[in-house]
Amino acid sequence: MPCLSAADESGLILLTGATGYVGGRLLQVLEARGARLRCLARRPEVLRERVAETSEVVYGDVLEPETLLPALRGVKVAYYLIHSMGEAGSFEKHDRRAAEHFAEAAREAGVERIIYLGGLGNEAEVLSPHLRSRQEVGRILRSSGVPVIEFRASIVIGSGSLSFEMIRALVERLPVMVTPRWVMRAAQPIAIEDLIAYLTEALEIPLPESRIFEIGGADQVSYADIMRVYARCRGMRVRMIPVPVLTPYLSSLWLGLVTPLYARIGRKLIESIVHSTVVQDERARESFSIEPMGIEVAMQRALSNEEREFAETRWSDAVSSSGRVRSWSGVRFGNRLVDARSTKVSCPPEVAFKPIQRIGGETGWYACNWLWHLRGWLDLLVGGIGVRRGRAHPVQLRVGDTVDFWRVEAFEPDRRLRLAAEMKLPGRAWLEFEVKEDAHGSIISQTAMFDPVGLWGRLYWYAVCPLHYFVFAGMLKNIARDAERVQAEKTSPESAVSR
Repeated sequence: MPCLSAADESGLILLTGATGYVGGRLLQVLEARGARLRCLARRPEVLRERVAETSEVVYGDVLEPETLLPALRGVKVAYYLIHSMGEAGSFEKHDRRAAEHFAEAAREAGVERIIYLGGLGNEAEVLSPHLRSRQEVGRILRSSGVPVIEFRASIVIGSGSLSFEMIRALVERLPVMVTPRWVMRAAQPIAIEDLIAYLTEALEIPLPESRIFEIGGADQVSYADIMRVYARCRGMRVRMIPVPVLTPYLSSLWLGLVTPLYARIGRKLIESIVHSTVVQDERARESFSIEPMGIEVAMQRALSNEEREFAETRWSDAVSSSGRVRSWSGVRFGNRLVDARSTKVSCPPEVAFKPIQRIGGETGWYACNWLWHLRGWLDLLVGGIGVRRGRAHPVQLRVGDTVDFWRVEAFEPDRRLRLAAEMKLPGRAWLEFEVKEDAHGSIISQTAMFDPVGLWGRLYWYAVCPLHYFVFAGMLKNIARDAERVQAEKTSPESAVSR
């Protein structure tokens, strides 16, 4: 069978699972490569907002076979990235029926290649229901007669992945943890970037018949090792106390208590974790040009990618702009904790921004200045910089300037100012102001963000949360009042006469 190219005008690609973690990442890469792409979705209206104009979105449900053949007509390559891990009841039965319907429709539609992502696990062992189902799906797809590339992968490391979120929650929330035996099981985690590279390169390799490829990162490590790597990347320490008996059911309840996973997902995940998931067959390294990264690099990339995604987000877009001060105190976005507020003022952005541009130094912080000075003295007591630095100029700001115990990280005149804290903290903190034009003036948004390190970081945030109402609410109120005052002075008759 000839190689297929994502940019080939005749090579229509069907992507299932585009709203999922892996499928969503793959969608972006395929679109960037210029692929002719059709996405199958149970809720097309949700997916249409996420795809490029060149991508087609069609309705389809793998449990409704009559919807599949129209979606697969004209398709050369189909990605099968569907599983029922989050379903209640028998997910194995759901997966089996879904794969049978898809395999039959793909054969009837003349699909030339199916690319499927399954799970690593030694077929000679008694596998968990989840791993057993993943491998059964591969066999069903191959039985269609359509050539199938089946990738079998261990856990995926990337910002937002299920495994990454589980590892992060355990390490961040439990500085000392009681660990069951499964944390010593060997795994071969793969970075999301490497997994996507395998999935895209699978479009191009020759495929005369179905093949199974076991894929993983450069390192074989235990789950305990992965947690230690995460802790090291975050500048933390983690202590583990092993216990001989902790059943998957009890472990799943434990995960549900201290991580974002609910018990049903946690149990299925742990049932798979108790098996060793390492690469035994190295043919993927021979057939693909990918050199997978190790766990340390994968973890660092996951954290840095999260930084980029976080920095590009505008929390003010999600804050109510009804004209009243609103607070999201302690809301969690990823690992970050956020206090977000906004208010309207009847003046243009260039006037509304003036008080913000003067913040700190001699001007002060517009509310509870004595608390800011107290915080500075406490910082000095623990070896920090305190508030001694002030600011270089009373009005002008540049990226890199110091403002008391903050540093200017981003500055857009008349629009945005983001300050990064340089005080001693159990984590990292930012304070951001953004001004947007409104039909009747401007909207001023103020967002305090904290990235806690470990349990002490979280305890610190929630300990100071009661002060946020007085400090941050008062700050925004007085910034708005100052902006209104400046606008009133500009439009007063006396001002007009003097001009």
